[in-house]
Amino acid sequence: MNEEEAAADNPREDEHIEEHVTAPAAVNGTSVKRDKHSQSVFEKYNLFGTVFQLPPRYVDLQPVGMGAFGLVVSAKNTVTGMQVAIKKILKPCSTAVLAKRTYRELKLLKYIRHDNIISLSDLYISQTEDIYFVTELLGTDLHRLLVSRPLDKQFIQYFLYQMLRGLKYLHSAGVLHRDLKPSNILINENCDLKICDFGLARVTESQMTGYVSTRYYRAPEIMLTWQKYDAQVDIWSVGCIFAEMLEGKPLFPGRDHVHQFSIITELLGTPPDDVIETICSENTLKFVQSLPKRPKIPFTERFPTVEPDALDILEKMLVFDPKQRITAAQALSHPYLAMYHDPSDEPISELPFDWSFGELDLPVTEWKKRIWEEGTAYEDFD
Repeated sequence: MNEEEAAADNPREDEHIEEHVTAPAAVNGTSVKRDKHSQSVFEKYNLFGTVFQLPPRYVDLQPVGMGAFGLVVSAKNTVTGMQVAIKKILKPCSTAVLAKRTYRELKLLKYIRHDNIISLSDLYISQTEDIYFVTELLGTDLHRLLVSRPLDKQFIQYFLYQMLRGLKYLHSAGVLHRDLKPSNILINENCDLKICDFGLARVTESQMTGYVSTRYYRAPEIMLTWQKYDAQVDIWSVGCIFAEMLEGKPLFPGRDHVHQFSIITELLGTPPDDVIETICSENTLKFVQSLPKRPKIPFTERFPTVEPDALDILEKMLVFDPKQRITAAQALSHPYLAMYHDPSDEPISELPFDWSFGELDLPVTEWKKRIWEEGTAYEDFD
């Protein structure tokens, strides 16, 4: 039985366990961060079968949702009075792959500082070596908004602008998100938007795994070439999200990767030859060549009620060839976003993110050591 099933069978498991545990002075010889305001005590909570072990400054824990590789709860910081989100990384060091992923997300969250990207406000490593990322709490996400009601034009424009503004910064740092979808787009009551969940983020232009992003928002080059792609995969995902905001439903709701690619070709037509030539897998090439030749459907026909400027930017995002796809910086200057575009307030990263660890193949113990070192260094960073 998994944790969600256990919670359904035992609805009382989200009670606060009145238990105090002493924070460790060191883990594997490396000192770790203690709570600044309560130096020795962590409190233990059980939320739907998942134990949270946190400093007593955090109270009123409530489950929010499951992110990539972690459970997220809301809480009140009694020192600042602010509501926060706390993500517990599930089994952060159970394998070398998961430990490296945790290290990558930790470094990214520490590095990124942008209005439209979630950033780390605190970090804790518990006595049981669990890791907790603390960030600001936003009230909802785009998926919940889309399920609840259609979006007015001004909100669609503003949300699209903020997504692209965040991506411009992220891509300038040499980082691609790889898992953009409505549930990873957080929004507060003022309609401020932040991109979250960097568990799958990677360096641009490197060898990568094929199946990373949620299917509906997955760029075709991930399905076709598998191994090499760049930041333009995020632009495709934003295009799919934009179309979903316009229509109130997913644009490419594929049942599996074969159906996914097939329904993409129903709108965009058969991929051009130069795209097909990039396919490395013989089986994938045979599949693409087996599909019936299809013409591209005019976007004015597919989206008859959408205004011309919105169609134009959407069409520039949903292009088979990533080299021909509009960039985040270019999209920000598109007429559709003229109401919000301000070149002086769309910053880029001063320095590229340091991906030197990306090619390392280390044992779990070494990744754990690096995670603890990053956690310790966060005291100075904070």
